[in-house]
Amino acid sequence: MAVTRQETRSRRRDRVRRRLRGTDARPRLSVFRSDRHIYVQVVTDESRRTLLAVSTLTAELRPQLTKTADVGAAKQVGLLTARRCQEKGITRVVFDRNGFLYHGRVRAVADGAREGGLQF
Repeated sequence: MAVTRQETRSRRRDRVRRRLRGTDARPRLSVFRSDRHIYVQVVTDESRRTLLAVSTLTAELRPQLTKTADVGAAKQVGLLTARRCQEKGITRVVFDRNGFLYHGRVRAVADGAREGGLQF
C-alpha cells in the first residue's frame, strides 16, 4: 500500500515532536509551509499558549514581498519572528520543523531567525 506525502510528513512530525517540547523559558518555534505561504508560531507547550505568530500574510511584511513562496520571503519571516521575540524578551527557542525537511524555505526561516538574534 502506498504511503502519501502527508502521511510521511505526519509520521516524521510525530517522531520529532515526541522529543521536542517548548517550555515557558524556551518556547518552540514551529514552521508550517504551504504552496503559497510560510507560517511561523512561537508556542509554549507547558502553558499551552501561542506567544506570537508571523507569516507571509502579516500586514507588516506583505508590502515588502514580491513573492510569498520563495526562500527570500521565508528569510524575511524568520527575521520578523526574531524581532518580535526580542520585543517579548524571548532569546532562546527550540526549532520545530514540523515534519518538513530542513532545506529550502524551512532552512531560510531558521537562518533568518538566527540572524535576527534568536538562539536554537
